[in-house]
Amino acid sequence: MAVAATDFFCVSECKGQKTIDGEQVPLVLAPSGDDAKSNGYEALVEALKANREWVEAKVVANSGVLLRGFDVRDAAEFNAVVEALGWPDIRYVGPAPRTHVHGRVWTANEGPLEEFIYYHHEMVLIKEFPGKVILFCEVPPPSGGETPFVPSFRVTERALEEFPELVEELDEKGLRYTFTALSKNDTKSMRGRGWEDAFATSDKGEAEKRARALSMDVEWLPDGGVRTILGPRKLTRVFPGRKDRRMWFNTVVGMHGKELSSATLADGSEIPADFVRRCGEIIEEESIQFRWEKGDILILDNLATLHGRRPSLPPRRVLVATCK
Repeated sequence: MAVAATDFFCVSECKGQKTIDGEQVPLVLAPSGDDAKSNGYEALVEALKANREWVEAKVVANSGVLLRGFDVRDAAEFNAVVEALGWPDIRYVGPAPRTHVHGRVWTANEGPLEEFIYYHHEMVLIKEFPGKVILFCEVPPPSGGETPFVPSFRVTERALEEFPELVEELDEKGLRYTFTALSKNDTKSMRGRGWEDAFATSDKGEAEKRARALSMDVEWLPDGGVRTILGPRKLTRVFPGRKDRRMWFNTVVGMHGKELSSATLADGSEIPADFVRRCGEIIEEESIQFRWEKGDILILDNLATLHGRRPSLPPRRVLVATCK
């Protein structure tokens, strides 16, 4: 007999949690029972299968759900949890170096742990992006290494308060991004994924075809690398079922004026640096972060949250699955 979500889960708390518009962010769900059988990953899998709609509604309402205390131990057990949720898989396309681990599970960004991975919606610039990002902590770091996330609509609200005309201008005119990638992977960089891995081919003609399917243009560089060009893209987006909130669905702060990337208006004109700097401050001020514990699973609504990674001492192993 299927167990009801309200019988299986209890609402808990975590340090760093915030209350936004009356909702806990993230919503922390823990086992309601205190015996090993009800606390284990197998019981969690069965409960998720039986309550998929309830779980998805919580993810959307709270922007993120943290499953804690279910003794999920490794990639295989995490993969079973991902499958239980019933959301279709979506292949990652982007600059982060990653390695396949098991089933639908990959390593998260393998860039150096001492570097900060800036806040972003996963695959924000690609035509088809995930609806959910699911993260699993297999080995919590001894210090740092949090996965901070930001309710995206709060950034738009505050940017509109301070720069109303500029926000509307950027949204109306659209944005253009460029990113430069090497041919081979470089795990010494958090954006070190080579184009051969990203497009799953070493053939330039096939890579161009796959880039066009993702709404990208490409320019080949003398060193064998490639510059990808994307745009125009909106600054904000409104998605169904999310209270008509305008999400900060862009990567202007993360790509503007960087060594390997750029963000401009679609016509090539510059975005004011003081606007970019202030938006970066707002994003940090709105961030939510908690300390990873072994076995934690964080389900993020990718349409409503930006996420990143704090610098960390080793070891740290966080795995990821991306879903439609």
